[in-house]
Amino acid sequence: MTRFATSFLTLKGILESKFALRRLFTSEEWVTSSYARHEDASIIFSFILEDPRLWKAVKYCLKCVLPLVKVLRLVDDDAKPAMGYIYEAMDRAKEQIKKNFNHKEKRYKRVWEIIDEHWNLQLHRPLHAAAYYLNPK
Repeated sequence: MTRFATSFLTLKGILESKFALRRLFTSEEWVTSSYARHEDASIIFSFILEDPRLWKAVKYCLKCVLPLVKVLRLVDDDAKPAMGYIYEAMDRAKEQIKKNFNHKEKRYKRVWEIIDEHWNLQLHRPLHAAAYYLNPK
């Protein structure tokens, strides 16, 4: 699960570095470097600077995934048992996703469906429900 989260945290870092990446690819140092002449460099250059879908897709992805990464951190934490908290954590994550899309169901509905599919297949177990019910909070 942590490998899953690492990919999205890396994506978050790339988004946070968006303007620095743009400055890099337009800098004199880059343009005159031998790396800029590689075929892959031109593909990445056009992707980062010219494809408006990239940053929109990255933002959408992070709006969906970052609340789930918090749940993964809870589950992965060895400090306290997570079983009694996972129901509430998933509810909070779904509500955060809803909030991230300004409560526009059309934008988050499919994400919720995917979460529910996985929840029902993997995490919705009597033991988790009992732990949640018996959790003294």
